[in-house]
Amino acid sequence: MSRLLACLVTVWMLLSLAGCGSSTPTRSAASASTASQDANAVLFRAIGLVGTPYRYGGNTPEGGFDCSGLVGFVFREAAGLSLPRTTTAIADQVGKTIERNRLQPGDLVFFGTRHVSHMGIYVGDGRFVHAPSSGGTVRLDPLDGAYWRKRYLFGKRVLH
Repeated sequence: MSRLLACLVTVWMLLSLAGCGSSTPTRSAASASTASQDANAVLFRAIGLVGTPYRYGGNTPEGGFDCSGLVGFVFREAAGLSLPRTTTAIADQVGKTIERNRLQPGDLVFFGTRHVSHMGIYVGDGRFVHAPSSGGTVRLDPLDGAYWRKRYLFGKRVLH
């Protein structure tokens, strides 16, 4: 529980910093503001699901989640976006590819060896939320962890 609290504090700090600064609103600033609000909602919804059991094919908090079910649920509930059901379809059909060093909170991250086989939601500070495997639960992991670093493929920006 203390890890979850530390992660929530980190996300809160990142979101607080994102709100700093002032300028005269323009069309692009308004669009960026909406994307930022959606990203905040996505992050809080995703982090709130940490601890939910993994279930292959699952896409609800009550029934559990697999990785694409988690992402689809969070984006539908928090940002009003309907994503394809499978990890491969999301990777192929949704968003703009982003270099790892340009990831922003709310971006999707994809993993695999030869092809995409897993995904999660980047929360900032080098961490992502995902539903990792049978017998596990939704959790936060570092992108630089030994397992995930070797399998990282690319990121996608869905919230513009």
